[in-house]
Amino acid sequence: EKRTLYVLENRTNDVLPTLVTDEPMTVSAICGLLPARSCPRAMLSALPGRGDGVEEWVDGAIALGGKWHSGSQYGSSPGRIALDPRLGLAAVADVRLDDRPGLCDALGVPRQERAGIADGALVLKAYARWGEGCAKRLLGDYALAVWDARARKLFCARDHIGAKPFYYAQTPGGFAFASTVEGVLAAPGVADDVDELSVAEHLTGIALLSKTRTFFRSVRKLPPGHTLVVDCAEALCRVAAPARYWQPEQAPRLPPATDGEYAEAFLALYAQAVADRLRGPDPIGVHVSGGLDSSSIAALAARELQTQGRPPPLAFSWLPDLAGRPPKPAHAKGYALVAAMAAKAGLRVRHCTTSPDDITALLRRDGLFPGATLGSEEPVQRTAAALGVRVMLSGWGGDEGASFNGRGTLEHLLLRGHWWRLAVACRASGTGPWRLLLDHVLPLIAPALMLELRRLRRGKPRRARRGFAEASFRSRLRPRAEPVPRYLDPRRAQLQLLDSPHLSRGFEEWAAAGVRRGIEYRYPLLDRRVLEFALGLPPEQFQHGGGTRLLMRRALRTVLPPEVCWHVSKADPAVADAVHDALVAALPAIGKQLSARSTPPARARYVDMEGLLAYLSPAHVRAGHRNTQAYNALAFLDW
Repeated sequence: EKRTLYVLENRTNDVLPTLVTDEPMTVSAICGLLPARSCPRAMLSALPGRGDGVEEWVDGAIALGGKWHSGSQYGSSPGRIALDPRLGLAAVADVRLDDRPGLCDALGVPRQERAGIADGALVLKAYARWGEGCAKRLLGDYALAVWDARARKLFCARDHIGAKPFYYAQTPGGFAFASTVEGVLAAPGVADDVDELSVAEHLTGIALLSKTRTFFRSVRKLPPGHTLVVDCAEALCRVAAPARYWQPEQAPRLPPATDGEYAEAFLALYAQAVADRLRGPDPIGVHVSGGLDSSSIAALAARELQTQGRPPPLAFSWLPDLAGRPPKPAHAKGYALVAAMAAKAGLRVRHCTTSPDDITALLRRDGLFPGATLGSEEPVQRTAAALGVRVMLSGWGGDEGASFNGRGTLEHLLLRGHWWRLAVACRASGTGPWRLLLDHVLPLIAPALMLELRRLRRGKPRRARRGFAEASFRSRLRPRAEPVPRYLDPRRAQLQLLDSPHLSRGFEEWAAAGVRRGIEYRYPLLDRRVLEFALGLPPEQFQHGGGTRLLMRRALRTVLPPEVCWHVSKADPAVADAVHDALVAALPAIGKQLSARSTPPARARYVDMEGLLAYLSPAHVRAGHRNTQAYNALAFLDW
């Protein structure tokens, strides 16, 4: 651990030390405890990650702590627990701020001091200036807590999209928070009883529908774009309901402009969002998939790093390493797109193959209930960490924002009776009568029937809907059915997608997995400025005349190779086949391990173990009808 010097000031009330460290550090994870019975060392120990430094700060009312990595993303600066003894303020934050010059201007920070001031210190200054309204003024990714000793309250906030996790629990007479569920569970007085409804939803194959619940009854999540206040003015701490501060539906409409003007304005904003996420001395990692989102981030990052005189980003592909062998014909397109992208941006791409050991390691990792995307990302994380990557830029969020495909356009024309325009749009997009009925009409009038017809069309049996929840447990809980989205027009479709828990849940899974290897994920397409620009665009910028994702394609036509820029399919059969092959090898082996146990896992009482073990045969897993549900059950079991 790095040595930490505490300089104490003598005060009549609430001794608030000024904290000085001998080396600048970047955040790994944070935690805090009210009231401060002791330093939160058990919570700090429970936080994953390498953590070159551990800092803790305690006064008579609160304890704050954090794990940090070596290296600074903003120049020389004091420790990450920011303090202002004069105002009685203390803050701990997992934070990366954008538009620091604009924020410093608003806060009146002298120019000569800006290079050395930490993002956490800017958070403290923002709270001192704007109070609980500071979250609206902060651009970037953050999970933060500010202790106001004079008001005896704790102010907590999470960034607009939930890139940084924030978990909390009410304890007997107090409050605990941390960057991970494990950190909160390590606080005194926090029970680890499971939330049965969340478990039932998980085991029946339904995505976790709540943005606030976790798999533990006492632990909650602060939703993205929300703040939380804990009032400790009296003997017992009172936790207010989370308050929403970011309303994407209020994004203003952009003034009329030409296609070229929209594309030019977007590209400038997008390039700035990428550049803002390159701060810091650590090697930068990027995904290269041949798709618009990840490829454009890789290209813009390479261009900006070259401008700064820094090495190019390290590029990683989910496509398996062929070791010199030619790809299968069905996979050749994906490899060709990645090769074209690498040549255009001057990148060397490292292909990362998902192995059965990767799947097994994910499923054995108790406390993390991984989604399917981590199966491909696990080998990327392992390879990137070995190469010293500490920052990974991801293309998540494009489908909901700038590279939105315009879904809801046909429904909009249909509901408003614009029959001629609907016919023209269907013809241009190749949407025949059957597809129009199944994909656009039935979701509006009979969503359950639509799902059943889709399953029949894909050859999936009805039993594929069933998960592996124990029968009496499932019937007692009766988990809700996952709602079928009804897209009535493009803007409302975007807002529905942004409001869905799937984004923040994915970020939480990736953050929890990445922090174990010291990797922080950053999402340029989910930059608040980029998102609000996309939400203000006319729908024709996304879909028109049979073309989709038009804004991105127009803006990036000089940045990407033509074959990448105008590639229309998002399918990646090589990656899907690699993950499927790993599952076929891993899941039956895990089934044999579970069958050989003399005693079942403790959580087996919630699981249909007989049905699960019967399914975990090579033939069933190869058919793949219930692999997702089996994966969910094995992730939940503590085996």
